[in-house]
Amino acid sequence: MTNPKNTFEEEPCKVIIPLPEEFDLKVNLGYLERNKNECMYEVKNDTIIRVIAIGEIRTLVQIHVNDKNQMIVHFLAGKPYETTDVIHNIREWFDLDNDLTSFYQMAKADPLLKMPVENFFGLRLIGIPDLFEALCWGVLGQQINLNFAYTLKKQFVEKFGESMEWEGKKYWIFPSYERIAKLTPSDLADIKMTVKKSEYIIGIAQLMTTGELSKEKLREIGGFKDVEKNLIKIRGIGPWTANYVLMRCLRFPNAFPIDDVGLINAIKTVLNMDRKPSKDEILKLSTPWRNWESYATFYLWRVLY
Repeated sequence: MTNPKNTFEEEPCKVIIPLPEEFDLKVNLGYLERNKNECMYEVKNDTIIRVIAIGEIRTLVQIHVNDKNQMIVHFLAGKPYETTDVIHNIREWFDLDNDLTSFYQMAKADPLLKMPVENFFGLRLIGIPDLFEALCWGVLGQQINLNFAYTLKKQFVEKFGESMEWEGKKYWIFPSYERIAKLTPSDLADIKMTVKKSEYIIGIAQLMTTGELSKEKLREIGGFKDVEKNLIKIRGIGPWTANYVLMRCLRFPNAFPIDDVGLINAIKTVLNMDRKPSKDEILKLSTPWRNWESYATFYLWRVLY
């Protein structure tokens, strides 16, 4: 069952968010912990600590799930203007307002998805609510392996991001597009990304600073294909990056990075193929996934990492 949006109970310094039945904390933590260079949150003893940044507001929260299938959010430092904004951000991060019943019904009968959904039942499509962060992560990840992408992100965040300190540890906030828009590629030279990627990220930041690009404007465009075309017009954003952002930030259920190397390798692994599947084969295999392509892709990615 889907929980009503923004349903929560508020107590001093904490809120309680009821979770969907199809939510498994350990499975989601397994995804969140998949790389040691992750710098946007800390996972320890089944608890997540991270900064929620909304506009100029910075709130450090601690998140865990109790035995009643409730997410408990403790406010550790900073103060939000509105608790509901923080809760909305967390719900969006974990995609809590999406009813996965029909996805699981389809996936359990699908030869490609049956194994991933059995192994990772309760995994949500972990999002990136901030558009600039999602676009940067998409650009950073182009044509490199996942480990190196995480290394680049860590260098980028720790050089240009802000942080909050709590109990002697720094918790990082992704760099603002306003700050990055003022840079030149030479400012990013000691981060081991290509000059082109530096140019792309600065260009995206400048578009966001002028107001030409925003999450709200993209949502106003409407349909999936129109938003995809709008993103691809931006220098440095091709179909893969566009669909990555459409999946993880704009939450289009039919976003489908069909040429993704991880997706191709996951299909090869699940079907025990001795070669890579062709694009036509992937299109045929994905026919039952209609309007669940993003979740299907995410679960197949999880097979590999």
